[in-house]
Amino acid sequence: MPSRRARLVSPPASELRAALASLRDRFDLPDGFPAPVEAEAGRAAREVAAVPSAELTDLRDIPFLTIDPEGSTDLDQSLHLERTAEGGILHYAIADVPAFVPFGGAVDAEARRRGQTIYAPDGRIPLHPAVLGEDAASLLPDRDRRAFVWRFEVDAGARPLVTTLTRAVIRSRAQWSYVDAQAALERRDAPATIANLVWFGDERACRESERGGASLNLPEIRVVTTPGGYDLEADAGVPLEDANAQVSLLTGMAAAELMLAGGVGILRTMPPASDADVAAFRAQTVALGVPWHAEVAYGDYLRDLPATPIGRALREQAAGLFRGAGYTVFDGDLPELTTQAAIAAPYAHTTAPLRRLVDRWSLLVCHALANGREVPGEVRASLAELPEVMERSSRVASQVDAAAIDHVAAAVLSGRKGEVFDAIVLRRRENGARIALASPPVETTLPGVDAEPGDAVRVRLVATDINAGRVEFAVA
Repeated sequence: MPSRRARLVSPPASELRAALASLRDRFDLPDGFPAPVEAEAGRAAREVAAVPSAELTDLRDIPFLTIDPEGSTDLDQSLHLERTAEGGILHYAIADVPAFVPFGGAVDAEARRRGQTIYAPDGRIPLHPAVLGEDAASLLPDRDRRAFVWRFEVDAGARPLVTTLTRAVIRSRAQWSYVDAQAALERRDAPATIANLVWFGDERACRESERGGASLNLPEIRVVTTPGGYDLEADAGVPLEDANAQVSLLTGMAAAELMLAGGVGILRTMPPASDADVAAFRAQTVALGVPWHAEVAYGDYLRDLPATPIGRALREQAAGLFRGAGYTVFDGDLPELTTQAAIAAPYAHTTAPLRRLVDRWSLLVCHALANGREVPGEVRASLAELPEVMERSSRVASQVDAAAIDHVAAAVLSGRKGEVFDAIVLRRRENGARIALASPPVETTLPGVDAEPGDAVRVRLVATDINAGRVEFAVA
Protein backbone atom coordinates (compact mmCIF):
# COMPACT_ATOMS: atom_id res chain seq x y z
CA MET A 1 0.00 0.00 0.00
CA PRO A 2 1.48 3.39 -0.91
CA SER A 3 2.12 5.82 1.90
CA ARG A 4 -0.26 8.68 2.53
CA ARG A 5 1.61 11.79 3.50
CA ALA A 6 0.16 14.97 4.94
CA ARG A 7 1.74 17.98 3.28
CA LEU A 8 2.57 20.69 5.77
CA VAL A 9 1.07 23.82 4.19
CA SER A 10 2.78 27.06 5.27
CA PRO A 11 4.11 25.38 8.40
CA PRO A 12 4.72 27.45 11.52
CA ALA A 13 8.19 25.96 11.39
CA SER A 14 9.83 27.71 14.32
CA GLU A 15 6.95 26.91 16.69
CA LEU A 16 7.00 23.26 15.66
CA ARG A 17 10.79 22.99 15.94
CA ALA A 18 10.63 24.43 19.44
CA ALA A 19 7.84 22.03 20.44
CA LEU A 20 9.78 19.03 19.17
CA ALA A 21 12.99 20.19 20.83
CA SER A 22 11.13 20.52 24.12
CA LEU A 23 10.47 16.76 24.08
CA ARG A 24 14.11 16.16 24.97
CA ASP A 25 13.74 18.13 28.20
CA ARG A 26 10.27 16.81 28.91
CA PHE A 27 11.41 13.19 28.76
CA ASP A 28 14.93 13.83 30.09
CA LEU A 29 16.57 12.51 26.94
CA PRO A 30 20.37 12.63 26.93
CA ASP A 31 22.17 15.09 24.65
CA GLY A 32 25.28 13.37 23.33
CA PHE A 33 27.52 11.03 25.30
CA PRO A 34 29.84 11.82 28.22
CA ALA A 35 33.49 12.21 27.24
CA PRO A 36 34.61 8.96 28.95
CA VAL A 37 31.99 7.02 26.99
CA GLU A 38 33.06 8.53 23.67
CA ALA A 39 36.72 7.89 24.51
CA GLU A 40 36.13 4.24 25.41
CA ALA A 41 34.01 3.71 22.30
CA GLY A 42 36.70 5.25 20.14
CA ARG A 43 39.34 2.93 21.59
CA ALA A 44 37.14 -0.10 20.99
CA ALA A 45 36.52 0.96 17.40
CA ARG A 46 40.28 1.18 16.81
CA GLU A 47 41.38 -1.88 18.76
CA VAL A 48 38.69 -4.56 18.27
CA ALA A 49 39.73 -6.38 15.12
CA ALA A 50 37.57 -8.16 12.57
CA VAL A 51 40.20 -10.77 11.73
CA PRO A 52 39.52 -14.53 11.40
CA SER A 53 40.99 -16.57 14.24
CA ALA A 54 40.37 -19.67 16.31
CA GLU A 55 37.39 -17.85 17.85
CA LEU A 56 36.21 -16.07 14.69
CA THR A 57 35.22 -18.20 11.71
CA ASP A 58 35.93 -16.70 8.29
CA LEU A 59 32.58 -16.37 6.50
CA ARG A 60 33.56 -13.57 4.16
CA ASP A 61 32.93 -15.72 1.11
CA ILE A 62 29.17 -15.68 1.81
CA PRO A 63 27.56 -12.77 -0.13
CA PHE A 64 25.57 -11.26 2.70
CA LEU A 65 23.37 -8.20 2.15
CA THR A 66 21.31 -5.89 4.36
CA ILE A 67 17.73 -4.68 3.93
CA ASP A 68 16.68 -1.71 6.06
CA PRO A 69 14.70 1.53 5.91
CA GLU A 70 16.16 4.13 3.55
CA GLY A 71 19.13 5.98 5.04
CA SER A 72 19.84 3.54 7.89
CA THR A 73 23.41 3.43 9.17
CA ASP A 74 22.97 1.33 12.34
CA LEU A 75 22.76 -2.02 10.56
CA ASP A 76 22.13 -4.85 13.02
CA GLN A 77 21.42 -7.68 10.58
CA SER A 78 22.76 -9.04 7.32
CA LEU A 79 21.50 -12.16 5.58
CA HIS A 80 22.07 -14.68 2.85
CA LEU A 81 19.40 -17.16 1.74
CA GLU A 82 19.91 -19.90 -0.82
CA ARG A 83 17.50 -22.56 -2.04
CA THR A 84 18.41 -26.24 -1.99
CA ALA A 85 16.67 -29.31 -3.35
CA GLU A 86 15.27 -29.98 0.14
CA GLY A 87 14.49 -26.39 1.14
CA GLY A 88 17.08 -23.76 1.87
CA ILE A 89 20.02 -22.52 3.93
CA LEU A 90 19.70 -19.22 5.74
CA HIS A 91 22.68 -17.38 7.21
CA TYR A 92 21.64 -14.49 9.45
CA ALA A 93 24.43 -12.31 10.79
CA ILE A 94 23.86 -10.10 13.85
CA ALA A 95 26.27 -7.31 14.77
CA ASP A 96 28.81 -8.43 17.39
CA VAL A 97 28.18 -5.54 19.77
CA PRO A 98 29.47 -7.47 22.83
CA ALA A 99 32.97 -7.43 21.31
CA PHE A 100 32.97 -3.63 21.47
CA VAL A 101 31.09 -3.15 24.76
CA PRO A 102 32.70 -5.05 27.63
CA PHE A 103 30.76 -5.51 30.85
CA GLY A 104 31.62 -2.96 33.51
CA GLY A 105 32.91 -0.30 31.10
CA ALA A 106 31.71 3.24 30.51
CA VAL A 107 29.84 2.37 27.29
CA ASP A 108 28.11 -0.54 29.02
CA ALA A 109 26.99 1.65 31.91
CA GLU A 110 25.63 4.34 29.58
CA ALA A 111 23.81 1.75 27.46
CA ARG A 112 22.16 0.33 30.57
CA ARG A 113 21.01 3.84 31.45
CA ARG A 114 19.49 4.36 28.00
CA GLY A 115 18.04 0.92 27.30
CA GLN A 116 17.38 1.45 23.61
CA THR A 117 17.68 3.88 20.74
CA ILE A 118 14.88 6.44 20.78
CA TYR A 119 13.80 7.94 17.48
CA ALA A 120 12.75 11.58 17.64
CA PRO A 121 11.85 13.69 14.57
CA ASP A 122 14.77 16.05 15.13
CA GLY A 123 17.33 13.27 15.56
CA ARG A 124 17.63 9.89 17.23
CA ILE A 125 19.03 9.35 20.71
CA PRO A 126 21.21 6.31 20.09
CA LEU A 127 22.02 3.46 22.43
CA HIS A 128 25.73 3.59 21.52
CA PRO A 129 28.11 6.31 20.30
CA ALA A 130 28.11 6.74 16.53
CA VAL A 131 31.68 5.50 16.21
CA LEU A 132 30.29 2.07 17.18
CA GLY A 133 26.60 2.10 16.29
CA GLU A 134 26.99 3.68 12.87
CA ASP A 135 30.49 2.54 12.01
CA ALA A 136 32.75 -0.05 13.62
CA ALA A 137 30.01 -2.41 14.87
CA SER A 138 27.49 -1.73 12.09
CA LEU A 139 27.27 -4.30 9.28
CA LEU A 140 27.98 -1.75 6.56
CA PRO A 141 28.74 -3.04 3.06
CA ASP A 142 32.23 -3.76 1.72
CA ARG A 143 33.86 -3.89 5.15
CA ASP A 144 35.01 -6.81 7.27
CA ARG A 145 32.78 -6.97 10.33
CA ARG A 146 32.42 -9.16 13.39
CA ALA A 147 29.06 -10.90 13.73
CA PHE A 148 27.18 -13.69 15.43
CA VAL A 149 25.99 -15.82 12.52
CA TRP A 150 22.92 -18.02 12.84
CA ARG A 151 22.81 -20.80 10.25
CA PHE A 152 19.49 -22.52 9.59
CA GLU A 153 19.01 -25.53 7.37
CA VAL A 154 15.30 -25.48 6.57
CA ASP A 155 12.98 -27.86 4.77
CA ALA A 156 10.61 -27.05 1.91
CA GLY A 157 8.21 -25.47 4.42
CA ALA A 158 10.99 -23.28 5.89
CA ARG A 159 10.97 -25.32 9.10
CA PRO A 160 14.38 -25.35 10.77
CA LEU A 161 16.05 -28.76 10.73
CA VAL A 162 19.57 -27.85 11.93
CA THR A 163 20.54 -24.63 13.70
CA THR A 164 24.02 -23.40 14.61
CA LEU A 165 25.39 -20.13 15.99
CA THR A 166 28.95 -19.04 15.22
CA ARG A 167 31.02 -15.98 16.02
CA ALA A 168 32.56 -14.95 12.72
CA VAL A 169 33.93 -12.34 10.35
CA ILE A 170 31.61 -11.44 7.48
CA ARG A 171 31.58 -8.97 4.61
CA SER A 172 28.25 -7.63 3.39
CA ARG A 173 28.13 -7.00 -0.35
CA ALA A 174 25.27 -4.50 -0.61
CA GLN A 175 22.95 -2.28 1.41
CA TRP A 176 19.36 -2.32 0.20
CA SER A 177 16.38 -0.25 1.26
CA TYR A 178 13.01 -1.99 1.49
CA VAL A 179 11.59 0.15 -1.31
CA ASP A 180 14.50 -0.53 -3.68
CA ALA A 181 14.49 -4.25 -2.89
CA GLN A 182 10.74 -4.46 -3.53
CA ALA A 183 11.20 -2.61 -6.82
CA ALA A 184 13.95 -5.04 -7.84
CA LEU A 185 11.61 -7.94 -7.10
CA GLU A 186 8.93 -6.43 -9.29
CA ARG A 187 11.45 -5.87 -12.10
CA ARG A 188 12.64 -9.45 -11.60
CA ASP A 189 16.29 -8.46 -11.32
CA ALA A 190 16.69 -8.83 -7.54
CA PRO A 191 19.65 -10.84 -6.21
CA ALA A 192 18.89 -14.43 -5.25
CA THR A 193 18.73 -13.73 -1.50
CA ILE A 194 16.00 -11.12 -1.95
CA ALA A 195 14.10 -13.26 -4.45
CA ASN A 196 14.27 -16.25 -2.08
CA LEU A 197 12.86 -14.14 0.76
CA VAL A 198 9.47 -14.23 -0.95
CA TRP A 199 9.37 -18.04 -0.72
CA PHE A 200 10.69 -17.96 2.84
CA GLY A 201 8.21 -15.31 4.01
CA ASP A 202 5.25 -17.14 2.47
CA GLU A 203 6.22 -20.45 4.06
CA ARG A 204 6.91 -18.93 7.46
CA ALA A 205 3.54 -17.14 7.32
CA CYS A 206 1.94 -20.55 6.79
CA ARG A 207 3.83 -21.92 9.79
CA GLU A 208 2.62 -18.91 11.80
CA SER A 209 -0.95 -19.76 10.85
CA GLU A 210 -0.42 -23.37 11.94
CA ARG A 211 0.91 -22.20 15.33
CA GLY A 212 -2.01 -19.86 15.83
CA GLY A 213 0.16 -16.74 15.62
CA ALA A 214 -1.22 -13.39 14.52
CA SER A 215 -0.10 -10.02 13.17
CA LEU A 216 -2.15 -6.83 13.26
CA ASN A 217 -0.51 -5.16 10.23
CA LEU A 218 -1.84 -1.70 11.05
CA PRO A 219 -0.52 1.21 8.97
CA GLU A 220 2.25 3.00 10.85
CA ILE A 221 1.72 6.71 11.40
CA ARG A 222 5.09 8.38 11.66
CA VAL A 223 6.78 11.74 11.47
CA VAL A 224 8.96 12.23 8.39
CA THR A 225 11.30 15.07 7.51
CA THR A 226 10.84 17.10 4.35
CA PRO A 227 12.67 20.10 2.85
CA GLY A 228 9.99 22.28 4.42
CA GLY A 229 10.01 20.74 7.89
CA TYR A 230 8.00 17.74 9.08
CA ASP A 231 5.00 15.83 7.77
CA LEU A 232 2.90 12.87 8.85
CA GLU A 233 2.88 9.67 6.85
CA ALA A 234 0.66 6.60 7.11
CA ASP A 235 2.71 3.78 5.66
CA ALA A 236 1.76 0.11 5.49
CA GLY A 237 5.23 -0.71 4.14
CA VAL A 238 6.03 -3.05 1.26
CA PRO A 239 5.40 -6.83 1.19
CA LEU A 240 9.10 -7.62 1.51
CA GLU A 241 9.11 -6.13 5.02
CA ASP A 242 6.81 -8.91 6.22
CA ALA A 243 9.07 -11.55 4.67
CA ASN A 244 12.16 -10.03 6.24
CA ALA A 245 10.40 -9.84 9.60
CA GLN A 246 9.87 -13.60 9.41
CA VAL A 247 13.67 -14.08 9.39
CA SER A 248 13.93 -12.15 12.65
CA LEU A 249 10.98 -14.04 14.12
CA LEU A 250 12.53 -17.40 13.29
CA THR A 251 15.79 -16.32 14.91
CA GLY A 252 14.06 -15.07 18.04
CA MET A 253 12.18 -18.34 18.34
CA ALA A 254 15.41 -20.33 17.92
CA ALA A 255 17.06 -18.19 20.60
CA ALA A 256 14.20 -18.86 23.00
CA GLU A 257 14.42 -22.61 22.38
CA LEU A 258 18.15 -22.56 23.15
CA MET A 259 17.56 -20.63 26.38
CA LEU A 260 14.77 -22.90 27.55
CA ALA A 261 16.79 -26.02 26.80
CA GLY A 262 19.78 -24.52 28.64
CA GLY A 263 17.76 -23.30 31.61
CA VAL A 264 18.96 -19.70 31.50
CA GLY A 265 18.00 -16.60 29.57
CA ILE A 266 15.53 -13.79 29.03
CA LEU A 267 12.35 -14.22 27.00
CA ARG A 268 9.95 -11.74 25.46
CA THR A 269 6.62 -12.98 26.79
CA MET A 270 2.95 -12.09 26.47
CA PRO A 271 0.06 -13.84 28.22
CA PRO A 272 -2.85 -15.13 26.14
CA ALA A 273 -5.97 -12.99 25.98
CA SER A 274 -8.60 -13.73 28.59
CA ASP A 275 -11.70 -15.66 27.62
CA ALA A 276 -13.76 -12.56 28.37
CA ASP A 277 -11.67 -10.37 26.05
CA VAL A 278 -11.84 -12.95 23.26
CA ALA A 279 -15.60 -13.26 23.67
CA ALA A 280 -16.00 -9.47 23.59
CA PHE A 281 -13.93 -9.18 20.41
CA ARG A 282 -15.84 -12.03 18.76
CA ALA A 283 -19.12 -10.28 19.60
CA GLN A 284 -17.75 -7.05 18.11
CA THR A 285 -16.95 -8.83 14.84
CA VAL A 286 -20.53 -10.06 14.64
CA ALA A 287 -21.92 -6.61 15.39
CA LEU A 288 -19.83 -5.09 12.60
CA GLY A 289 -20.90 -7.67 10.07
CA VAL A 290 -17.55 -9.47 9.69
CA PRO A 291 -18.00 -12.39 12.10
CA TRP A 292 -15.03 -14.34 13.40
CA HIS A 293 -16.24 -17.92 13.12
CA ALA A 294 -15.14 -20.48 15.68
CA GLU A 295 -13.42 -22.72 13.12
CA VAL A 296 -11.15 -19.87 11.86
CA ALA A 297 -7.85 -19.28 13.63
CA TYR A 298 -7.44 -15.82 15.13
CA GLY A 299 -4.38 -14.95 13.01
CA ASP A 300 -6.09 -16.12 9.83
CA TYR A 301 -9.10 -13.95 10.64
CA LEU A 302 -6.93 -10.85 11.04
CA ARG A 303 -4.96 -11.60 7.86
CA ASP A 304 -8.18 -11.87 5.83
CA LEU A 305 -9.88 -8.72 7.12
CA PRO A 306 -10.89 -6.42 4.25
CA ALA A 307 -9.08 -3.15 3.59
CA THR A 308 -12.17 -1.15 4.54
CA PRO A 309 -13.01 1.20 7.39
CA ILE A 310 -14.65 -1.67 9.24
CA GLY A 311 -11.58 -3.86 8.68
CA ARG A 312 -9.38 -1.08 10.04
CA ALA A 313 -11.64 -0.65 13.08
CA LEU A 314 -11.58 -4.38 13.79
CA ARG A 315 -7.79 -4.44 13.69
CA GLU A 316 -7.79 -1.60 16.19
CA GLN A 317 -10.20 -3.56 18.38
CA ALA A 318 -7.94 -6.61 18.11
CA ALA A 319 -5.09 -4.62 19.62
CA GLY A 320 -6.86 -5.08 22.94
CA LEU A 321 -5.95 -8.77 22.82
CA PHE A 322 -2.22 -7.99 22.44
CA ARG A 323 -1.52 -6.78 25.97
CA GLY A 324 0.90 -7.50 28.77
CA ALA A 325 4.13 -8.00 26.82
CA GLY A 326 7.21 -8.08 29.04
CA TYR A 327 10.60 -9.65 29.66
CA THR A 328 10.92 -12.83 31.71
CA VAL A 329 14.28 -13.80 33.22
CA PHE A 330 15.10 -17.31 34.42
CA ASP A 331 18.17 -19.16 35.63
CA GLY A 332 17.36 -22.68 36.78
CA ASP A 333 13.65 -23.35 37.05
CA LEU A 334 11.70 -22.41 33.94
CA PRO A 335 9.13 -19.62 34.29
CA GLU A 336 5.42 -20.34 34.29
CA LEU A 337 4.89 -18.21 31.17
CA THR A 338 7.33 -18.99 28.35
CA THR A 339 5.43 -17.95 25.23
CA GLN A 340 4.64 -14.74 23.39
CA ALA A 341 0.93 -15.09 22.68
CA ALA A 342 0.86 -13.09 19.43
CA ILE A 343 3.69 -15.19 18.01
CA ALA A 344 2.24 -18.35 19.63
CA ALA A 345 5.68 -19.65 20.56
CA PRO A 346 8.57 -18.92 22.93
CA TYR A 347 10.46 -15.88 21.66
CA ALA A 348 13.46 -13.75 22.59
CA HIS A 349 14.80 -10.42 21.39
CA THR A 350 18.18 -11.16 19.87
CA THR A 351 18.51 -9.48 16.45
CA ALA A 352 18.96 -5.76 17.20
CA PRO A 353 21.90 -5.29 19.62
CA LEU A 354 22.88 -1.90 18.19
CA ARG A 355 19.47 -0.50 19.09
CA ARG A 356 18.21 -2.58 22.03
CA LEU A 357 20.12 -3.40 25.20
CA VAL A 358 18.65 -6.84 25.95
CA ASP A 359 19.83 -8.34 22.66
CA ARG A 360 23.47 -8.13 23.77
CA TRP A 361 22.73 -10.51 26.64
CA SER A 362 20.64 -12.81 24.44
CA LEU A 363 23.48 -13.21 21.95
CA LEU A 364 26.01 -14.08 24.63
CA VAL A 365 23.68 -16.56 26.32
CA CYS A 366 22.75 -18.24 23.03
CA HIS A 367 26.32 -18.42 21.74
CA ALA A 368 27.45 -20.15 24.91
CA LEU A 369 24.55 -22.61 24.96
CA ALA A 370 24.75 -23.37 21.24
CA ASN A 371 28.42 -24.28 21.56
CA GLY A 372 28.28 -26.29 24.79
CA ARG A 373 29.90 -23.63 26.96
CA GLU A 374 29.00 -22.13 30.32
CA VAL A 375 27.13 -18.85 30.16
CA PRO A 376 29.57 -16.23 31.53
CA GLY A 377 28.94 -15.35 35.16
CA GLU A 378 28.75 -11.61 34.51
CA VAL A 379 26.00 -12.27 31.95
CA ARG A 380 23.96 -14.45 34.31
CA ALA A 381 24.42 -12.09 37.23
CA SER A 382 23.04 -9.07 35.38
CA LEU A 383 20.09 -10.68 33.57
CA ALA A 384 17.69 -9.66 36.32
CA GLU A 385 18.42 -5.95 35.70
CA LEU A 386 17.15 -6.01 32.15
CA PRO A 387 13.33 -6.15 32.44
CA GLU A 388 13.07 -2.88 34.37
CA VAL A 389 15.52 -1.10 32.03
CA MET A 390 13.76 -2.31 28.90
CA GLU A 391 10.25 -1.60 30.17
CA ARG A 392 11.23 1.92 31.26
CA SER A 393 12.97 2.75 28.00
CA SER A 394 10.15 1.26 25.91
CA ARG A 395 7.65 3.39 27.79
CA VAL A 396 9.69 6.53 27.13
CA ALA A 397 10.16 5.63 23.44
CA SER A 398 6.39 5.18 23.01
CA GLN A 399 5.64 8.45 24.80
CA VAL A 400 8.16 10.39 22.70
CA ASP A 401 6.75 8.93 19.49
CA ALA A 402 3.15 9.71 20.45
CA ALA A 403 3.98 13.25 21.58
CA ALA A 404 5.92 13.97 18.39
CA ILE A 405 3.00 12.81 16.25
CA ASP A 406 0.64 15.03 18.28
CA HIS A 407 2.82 18.13 17.78
CA VAL A 408 3.21 17.54 14.05
CA ALA A 409 -0.52 16.79 13.66
CA ALA A 410 -1.30 20.17 15.22
CA ALA A 411 1.15 21.85 12.84
CA VAL A 412 -0.23 20.01 9.78
CA LEU A 413 -3.73 21.20 10.66
CA SER A 414 -2.72 24.69 11.75
CA GLY A 415 -4.58 27.38 9.82
CA ARG A 416 -7.39 25.02 8.78
CA LYS A 417 -9.86 25.89 11.53
CA GLY A 418 -13.44 25.39 10.37
CA GLU A 419 -12.61 22.84 7.67
CA VAL A 420 -14.60 19.61 7.54
CA PHE A 421 -12.84 16.22 7.31
CA ASP A 422 -13.98 12.67 6.64
CA ALA A 423 -13.09 10.20 9.40
CA ILE A 424 -13.87 6.72 10.68
CA VAL A 425 -14.50 5.60 14.23
CA LEU A 426 -11.78 3.24 15.47
CA ARG A 427 -13.18 2.46 18.90
CA ARG A 428 -15.56 3.82 21.49
CA ARG A 429 -14.37 5.72 24.53
CA GLU A 430 -16.19 6.50 27.77
CA ASN A 431 -16.85 10.07 26.68
CA GLY A 432 -16.80 9.72 22.88
CA ALA A 433 -14.78 7.91 20.25
CA ARG A 434 -11.28 7.48 18.88
CA ILE A 435 -11.32 8.53 15.23
CA ALA A 436 -8.91 8.50 12.28
CA LEU A 437 -9.09 11.17 9.59
CA ALA A 438 -9.01 9.90 6.02
CA SER A 439 -6.47 12.64 5.22
CA PRO A 440 -4.22 13.85 6.72
CA PRO A 441 -3.42 10.64 8.69
CA VAL A 442 -4.35 12.03 12.11
CA GLU A 443 -5.93 10.10 14.97
CA THR A 444 -7.63 11.87 17.86
CA THR A 445 -10.43 11.56 20.40
CA LEU A 446 -13.80 13.04 19.50
CA PRO A 447 -15.88 13.77 22.63
CA GLY A 448 -19.62 13.52 22.85
CA VAL A 449 -20.21 11.35 19.81
CA ASP A 450 -22.38 8.24 19.86
CA ALA A 451 -20.95 6.04 17.11
CA GLU A 452 -19.76 2.51 16.60
CA PRO A 453 -16.36 1.29 15.36
CA GLY A 454 -16.28 1.40 11.57
CA ASP A 455 -18.84 4.22 11.33
CA ALA A 456 -18.05 7.09 8.98
CA VAL A 457 -18.26 10.55 10.50
CA ARG A 458 -17.63 14.10 9.30
CA VAL A 459 -15.84 16.35 11.73
CA ARG A 460 -15.04 20.06 11.84
CA LEU A 461 -11.68 21.34 13.09
CA VAL A 462 -12.29 23.61 16.08
CA ALA A 463 -8.79 24.44 17.32
CA THR A 464 -5.09 23.52 17.16
CA ASP A 465 -2.26 24.13 19.61
CA ILE A 466 1.22 23.21 18.36
CA ASN A 467 2.91 23.81 21.72
CA ALA A 468 0.51 21.51 23.53
CA GLY A 469 0.27 19.03 20.67
CA ARG A 470 -3.50 19.31 20.69
CA VAL A 471 -6.18 19.25 17.99
CA GLU A 472 -9.86 19.65 18.74
CA PHE A 473 -12.74 18.51 16.50
CA ALA A 474 -16.51 18.53 16.73
CA VAL A 475 -19.10 16.58 14.77
CA ALA A 476 -19.84 18.52 11.59
